[in-house]
Amino acid sequence: MVRLNLDEDIKPLSEFRASVASCIRRTRQTRRPLVITHHGKSAAVLLGVSEYEGMMQKMELLEDIRQAEIQLASGAGVPHAAALKQVLAKVRR
Repeated sequence: MVRLNLDEDIKPLSEFRASVASCIRRTRQTRRPLVITHHGKSAAVLLGVSEYEGMMQKMELLEDIRQAEIQLASGAGVPHAAALKQVLAKVRR
């Protein structure tokens, strides 16, 4: 995902309502999120579907890594040599 441009990517709700289609088009073209404010405070973020999907995939991978670290810390891991042996045994079948 491309980083937010503070000069262009923050819109008040009233401006967003008046130009929804152009805001969506801009978000798709720039691949940057759009922060929508309400009463001067951030209220929501408009994000393109492909950027959202990419972000979710990254979050799932990070969660998998976190779970693996927890398992390793608790001694539930498999030594590299044993894991390699298991994988090679399955591949050679």
